Amino acid sequence: MKKVLFVVTSCSQKGDTGIPTGYNLSEVTHPFAVLRDAGVQVDIASILGGAAPLDGLEDFNDAVNARFWADEGFRHQIANTLKLEEVDVDRYDAIFFAGGHGVMWDFPVAPIVAKVIRELYESGKIVSAVCHGPAALVNVHLSDGTPLVDGKKVAGFTNDEEEEVQSTKIVPFLLADALKAHGGLYQYAPNWSDNVAVDGRLITGQNPQSAASVGKAILKALK
Repeated sequence: MKKVLFVVTSCSQKGDTGIPTGYNLSEVTHPFAVLRDAGVQVDIASILGGAAPLDGLEDFNDAVNARFWADEGFRHQIANTLKLEEVDVDRYDAIFFAGGHGVMWDFPVAPIVAKVIRELYESGKIVSAVCHGPAALVNVHLSDGTPLVDGKKVAGFTNDEEEEVQSTKIVPFLLADALKAHGGLYQYAPNWSDNVAVDGRLITGQNPQSAASVGKAILKALK
């Protein structure tokens, strides 16, 4: 059985603003559904472990969200996430970083994130992320010092989307700019388009609308 490790944020507010945030439910459930329905084992970790905070944007009229929110097994996983630094990542065939604004404050600065991404990528495994999730990639350097995203196609939450949700002055950096600054070949699409960039074993998506497609791209790569 193939195994994929999902990683979500432990950050529950946007910096020092007091504005609540967390992980985006759709960005977890939609790729989770694609993979689990295909027989892939999915485990969930976070930076600190334990209960992961929701970002408050969950749509329970979404059939996939409703399905998983009613699933006791999934609810247990998301309420008892594994602590990333305690996970034996060698057991996994792929890692996936879900978005939600919270990730902007913990993914890029957590040393364990850069460590596991580098180790998995250099061992031939799949590294993937969606929306703000690619914030996990911006400070990752390979063993030769090269930024992971350098010269690779990448997608992630756009500056225009950040502007539309009125967060450009709140986030610690603009994700699209950071990916490009590290050499990423940023693949842009209009706001809220389903946009996935696949460059070998690096798979990234632009926004929540891209989450299921990222799951499908991971599944294809696993096969």
